[in-house]
Amino acid sequence: MSTYRVLHHTTYAYSDEVSSSYGRAYLTPREFPGQRLLAHDIHIDPGPSDRSAGPDVYGNATTYFHVTQEHRRLVVTAESLVEVDQPPPPDADLPWEQARPTASTGPLAVEFTLDLTQPEITPDVKAYAAQSFTPGRPLLEAITELNSRIHHDFHYRTGSTTVSTSVADVFTAREGVCQDFARLAAACLRSHGLAARYVSGYLATEPPPGRERMIGADATHAWTAVWLPTPTTWLPFDPTNNQLPDDRYTTLAWGRDYQDVAPLRGIIYTEAATSTIDVSVDVAPVG
Repeated sequence: MSTYRVLHHTTYAYSDEVSSSYGRAYLTPREFPGQRLLAHDIHIDPGPSDRSAGPDVYGNATTYFHVTQEHRRLVVTAESLVEVDQPPPPDADLPWEQARPTASTGPLAVEFTLDLTQPEITPDVKAYAAQSFTPGRPLLEAITELNSRIHHDFHYRTGSTTVSTSVADVFTAREGVCQDFARLAAACLRSHGLAARYVSGYLATEPPPGRERMIGADATHAWTAVWLPTPTTWLPFDPTNNQLPDDRYTTLAWGRDYQDVAPLRGIIYTEAATSTIDVSVDVAPVG
């Protein structure tokens, strides 16, 4: 069991006044077996004239806000205290074909088998996944190999993609970042009728031996989860790091894709020609 203090700090700066800013934040860690939210707060500067919070369709906690005070700078800071006690991986020795959900076996999981509005299941992706999902292979064995292959076949390179980069482009370039690899893994699963979640969160990192922790040097992270019918649950895996999540992983939200659970998104009214965004994340162990 591990406890973390997570500080997620986002600053938007604009070249001209913003008269109105609507925002939606997915910055509140989820609660579920294996994770407890002990304390949480989101601070917005300038202060919003309207603010509300509630669950989305997938049960994620979301915060809506509307800033009507003119501003050239918007700062959103989320601070959370989270206890993580990741349970051991569930038994997934069944043949992977038996993990395909149906309206009777997994009605809430069926949606996660579907391709997205901008299709991500290409013939190349399906053929790539087929190398791991051979007939009758145990699901955990297939997932473990797919996890390892993505980790070794694709190069992690910061700045090589954007949030709008397609899975097809990532597949061709053979490089990307964690959210790209999570989306690629999800497309691989869906190409064979399996249900895949995109999971947004944080990964606590340890400094090199003899070095102090660098405050704010952490980042948001993303991984994938596959649905299991018996017991009905989800098995998470991290292709970026070729491992199954453990107590170092803090979950923010999950959905079909990054667009469902982007940490911050919104609409602004302004004549500003340029803008910048600066994000810092610190995941500090407590105790």
